[in-house]
Amino acid sequence: MISFRNIFKPTTSKNTISKASISQIVGSSPKKLYYYTKAFTHGSTNQRDSFGNSISYERLEFVGDAILSAVIAHYLFEKVLEGDEGYLTKMRSKIVSRDHLNQIGKELGLSTFLRTKIPVTQFGDNIHGNLLEALIGAVFLDKGYAASAKFIYKRVINPHVDIGLLEGKVISYKGLIIEWCQ
Repeated sequence: MISFRNIFKPTTSKNTISKASISQIVGSSPKKLYYYTKAFTHGSTNQRDSFGNSISYERLEFVGDAILSAVIAHYLFEKVLEGDEGYLTKMRSKIVSRDHLNQIGKELGLSTFLRTKIPVTQFGDNIHGNLLEALIGAVFLDKGYAASAKFIYKRVINPHVDIGLLEGKVISYKGLIIEWCQ
């Protein structure tokens, strides 16, 4: 059993956030390490920037989610020529589903870089997907859209997206029943 004192004990990462470690994950050297440090910092650290703003991955997660969605939409538009808007939307939802992003973030070992005062074991699986989105946001702000798209192709699309397999994947049984009833 975990004692109350250990719940807020700062955790230490096996790996540190360095240009070399980010280069290994992203595939290129970062220009501004600040974005990547922020992408792996949980709000529990109570760190503030020079303007007094909280340093946390949450805002980068928001940006990364939007960039990921745009890159996946572009990929599907180019790859699935016969797909209508409804089909493309469903496929994008399957690719960017929380479970799928959690799996990818876990495979990349992103939680080993997390800076937090809460033990990583206390987080659910969603931390992996959240960190992946924050990392995408950091790449976008550091290097722009083209570099973030390249990263998404390298780490998400090429190794994890198979249109044929995704077509049969059910992400919402409720939606499936409603669709069947209609």
